[in-house]
Amino acid sequence: MIEADRCAARKDTGNDWWYSGKHQRHGGNVQILSDPTGFPVWTSPVEPGSTHDITAARAHVVPALCRSAAAGLPTLTDKGYTGAGIGIHVPFKGRNLASDTATRNNLLTAIRALGERGNAILKTRWGALQRVHLCPHRIGHIVAAALVLSTLERGRY
Repeated sequence: MIEADRCAARKDTGNDWWYSGKHQRHGGNVQILSDPTGFPVWTSPVEPGSTHDITAARAHVVPALCRSAAAGLPTLTDKGYTGAGIGIHVPFKGRNLASDTATRNNLLTAIRALGERGNAILKTRWGALQRVHLCPHRIGHIVAAALVLSTLERGRY
C-alpha cells in the first residue's frame, strides 16, 4: 500500500475507490516480488487501495507464479493470498493451532521476512513512496522507477 492524498474517485456503490479499509487510508495497492535475498525484482501496476491483495495478485502476479511453481520454485506469501493456487505457500489462519501447524506458520513467517525486505527497500529508501502527492494512477510508475534505481544501486544492499 502506497499512501496518496489526491483521491476523489467513487465506485458505483458510492464507496471510495482508492480507500483501503485494511490500512485505513487512501492509496494504491502495488504487488512486489522479491528474490530469495529479499531484493525487489518486479512490481505490478497500481490498483486502487480498495482492491484486495489476492485480486491484485490474480490480475498481475499469479500467472507468472504458476509457471515458477510448475518448475518447483515455491512462493511464500501472507494470509491475504489464501487460495491463490499451486506453489503459493500461505500460513494457516486461526487460533489454538496444532503445534506442527503453528511451527509451520512460524517458519513461513520467518522466511517470508526476507521477502518483506523488498517492500522496505523501496518504501524507506525512496522518499517519493512515503506519500504520493500526485494522481494515484501514477503510483505504479513511481514504484517502477524506484525499482530501477534500487537495482542500479544494488551494490549498497
